[in-house]
Amino acid sequence: MIKSYRYFTPALLLFLLEMLIARYVHDNIIRSYGGDFLAVLFLYCLIKSFFNIPTLKAALLALLVAYAIEISQYFHLTRLLDLQNSKTIKLLLGNSFSWTDILCYTGGFVLIIIIEQCRIRPVGAIQRISNPKK
Repeated sequence: MIKSYRYFTPALLLFLLEMLIARYVHDNIIRSYGGDFLAVLFLYCLIKSFFNIPTLKAALLALLVAYAIEISQYFHLTRLLDLQNSKTIKLLLGNSFSWTDILCYTGGFVLIIIIEQCRIRPVGAIQRISNPKK
């Protein structure tokens, strides 16, 4: 059951964007780096949609899932499971390990932390200090 539409709606939008990138973008920048960067944001929003867990835990979980998928590519998991001919599996799990993908996932994680910190504590917000003598 969905716990937060505040995260579910962006998760859906990120999923659609990821599908559009996978289907229609065939360049060396957006498809190669943008999709990986957005993948962690998508996973984070999906996790926060269904589980009421702290930001850092959800972000770390999303990052670890992305890392695990990338590591599975290093060990050719799809070939070991004899799923290398499945277009769906290749789309979900990818097919080749890359350190730049790890870097993109990490960048997505950092962006999540920055966005959530700004949401909690808006930039430029004036904090009132109470007068202790009153």
